[in-house]
Amino acid sequence: MEDFAEFRSWEELIPDALGLIFRNLPLQEILTVVPRVCKSWSRAVSGPYCWQEIELDEWCRRVDSDQIERMLNLLVRRSCGSCRRIAVSGLPNDSILSFIVDHAGSLQSLELPRSEVSDAGIEQIAGRLSNITFLDISSCKKIGARALKAFGVHCKSLIGLRRTMHPLEVAGKVCQDDEARAIAVTMPKIRHLELAYLLLTTQGVVEILSRCADLEFLDIRGCWDVKLDEKFLKEKHPRLKVLGPEIVDSYERSFWDECSDASSEYSWEYMDDEEDDEDDDDDVYEDMSDEEIVWDDGVDEQNSERLQVRFYGGGFNEAFAGFEWPLSP
Repeated sequence: MEDFAEFRSWEELIPDALGLIFRNLPLQEILTVVPRVCKSWSRAVSGPYCWQEIELDEWCRRVDSDQIERMLNLLVRRSCGSCRRIAVSGLPNDSILSFIVDHAGSLQSLELPRSEVSDAGIEQIAGRLSNITFLDISSCKKIGARALKAFGVHCKSLIGLRRTMHPLEVAGKVCQDDEARAIAVTMPKIRHLELAYLLLTTQGVVEILSRCADLEFLDIRGCWDVKLDEKFLKEKHPRLKVLGPEIVDSYERSFWDECSDASSEYSWEYMDDEEDDEDDDDDVYEDMSDEEIVWDDGVDEQNSERLQVRFYGGGFNEAFAGFEWPLSP
């Protein structure tokens, strides 16, 4: 017995250590399983220790806007202002973004792809994001040069920006060189810049290159009107890696293969069962904690496998260069 006396039990670990361990678990398990193990584990997930990074991007794609707001409200409050990274897609409005900024003073990375935020909303909160170093506003269709200028003016530590679009999202729009100009004028320290499928011209990109001397990576895939001379790039920007505008590594399957199609399987029996179970919902929720209710409002993992509907998920980085995009014209 003396040989085991030197070993401490799991519940005696300090909350910081437990938080580091629990971060490797799926979100659902952190919210619904871990708190039931013991009191010390429950305290660890209820405090800021597990929420230095809040990554909800995948989960947000499967739930509605009300559930996104409730989950963010729960987790951001738990972080107690210590959260350094938030990744959430489909943010429904400016007010929830304002809430995040008000309660996440240590935020360094903010990822908001496909969110419904506006120029006016960004202008109101940008002054409180002075610590931001990386920003993802891909496919945010309601913002433009005004928002980029606000970020550039107030976020002096910003070195990484992802502002990519889907081709269908820019169809019929006018030239977006005003966004390039806002980046060039207000973000001189930018190092990593992704602008895939923005409607840019050569002049807009050259202005960025002339003002952003620290730029190391530039993604302009799908910016068909941009023509950069390779000799010019080697002489003036020898450290710069440029991706695009041509796309040479598309996958064989088309973009539409990722959308809902005739092969999707609908379990009508499952849908009928839902109606029969409605009367039992109240009894179920009586025994559930707040975090379990928030999660349960999302997706039933087991039954969701029977409802196979696939949608485009986005995602932009160098590893997915040319992913599902049409070839160069």
